[in-house]
Amino acid sequence: MRDEKVNILLVDDQPAKLLAYEVILKELGENIIVASSGREALGLLLKSEVAVVLLDVCMPELDGFELAAMIREHPRFRKTAMIFISAIQVTDLDRLRGYEMGAVDYVPVPVVPEVLRAKIKVFAELYRKTRELERLNAELEDRVRTRTAELELSNARLRESEQRRTLAIAAGKMGSWDWDWTSGDWMWDRGQHQIFGVDPESFVVTPENVQALLHPQDIGKLRRAMASFTRGVKSYEAEFRIRRAGGEIRWCIGTAAATLDKEGRVVRISGVTVDVTERKKAEQRQDLLAREVDHRAKNALALVQSIIRLTRADSVESYSHAVEGRITALARVHTILSISSWQGAELGNLIAEELAPYRVEHLIAFDGPRVELRPATAQTLALVLHEMATNAAKYGALSAPSGRLSIIWRVEGDQLAVIWDESGGPTTKAPVSRGFGTRSVIASIESQLGGLAVFEWRAQGLRCEFSVSLARTPDEPVQEKAEASIL
Repeated sequence: MRDEKVNILLVDDQPAKLLAYEVILKELGENIIVASSGREALGLLLKSEVAVVLLDVCMPELDGFELAAMIREHPRFRKTAMIFISAIQVTDLDRLRGYEMGAVDYVPVPVVPEVLRAKIKVFAELYRKTRELERLNAELEDRVRTRTAELELSNARLRESEQRRTLAIAAGKMGSWDWDWTSGDWMWDRGQHQIFGVDPESFVVTPENVQALLHPQDIGKLRRAMASFTRGVKSYEAEFRIRRAGGEIRWCIGTAAATLDKEGRVVRISGVTVDVTERKKAEQRQDLLAREVDHRAKNALALVQSIIRLTRADSVESYSHAVEGRITALARVHTILSISSWQGAELGNLIAEELAPYRVEHLIAFDGPRVELRPATAQTLALVLHEMATNAAKYGALSAPSGRLSIIWRVEGDQLAVIWDESGGPTTKAPVSRGFGTRSVIASIESQLGGLAVFEWRAQGLRCEFSVSLARTPDEPVQEKAEASIL
């Protein structure tokens, strides 16, 4: 089973991309199946068992989202891992839609070969181990049923000999044991010793030594299970933990059956232990992934909801343009955060991403030390940079060929200062009242990040200085108090 190859299905309408993905994944040594359309992919799925589906979001006739929905509707493929590849900038709503369709991950283009191989390998191994566990569980159930039937139909001598043979040994994942109720003698096979992590040559199987290896919280449960045999119970199954000598915790499932004499008294108890640690870890990873997706989805929806509430415009078209621009800015910073597994974002990369649409020749220059921002701080600054760049493109330095924009930042202690300096554009003067963009920037810096925003309207161009604390843990990216200060 460990050497058995699994099928990986690649779905893309472009042959060149299919060939590139096939070359990247060839090193995994798995079976690669390719499909040039969603319909062809469905046909291949019905004919084969597939561990992972790697599919493009944008395809003619049947796009990636529609194909994922059709795959999930089939009972055979409800747990099949699907990874989307997207060459376009997707929004958080697109990502949420993909996760609702059953996607386990997104891979942006250009693809990093090592990252793609690592992601595919994880889900291929999870598929392989899940199938192996299903086989082992089925085998165990068959053996237990067979053994119980033999115990009921065989004579005393057959029971005595059959109870001592090994029920299951499978690479240290399964073991059997036997306990003579009358004499107190124990017998463990090699699989049982491997599961508990003890040496068969030196470890003496006694109730005291076994109890020392059990997790303290599970000792009472197993004691009560064993004592139940005196009350007429003939079999039991329990899940418990063991603690090996090095401190490693392993999860196990134990199944035991009692042998009775002619008077109905217990004379022997035999059992099987199965190590299910890998399954437990897989379940925990899936639960963590589900909670992480739920958390990020809620945060993203809260941000989008606040952006929609706070945006003001004179027409439906300008309102739509403003909302789309702010959500796109948010999507760019989310891409940066996803690369770091949401550990943070580097300020220089964030500025480069947000101002990329306006960087023509030497129009924009920025410089400063490397600064790692917290995710919430990065999200807020991304929206601030978007508002500043939008205003500069409409009314400031970025609206004229001779205009120039300089962004300089420095760090003093735990304080970050960002200086936005425009020059060479239209003549500026202090407005009679603050516009929505200015109020939005001030609310983001001061209300959300607890910082300070100073605007200086000079004839040669606008100069702004933002100061925020890097040590402070920000609130959620958009708070009601920020909305109140803007409105």
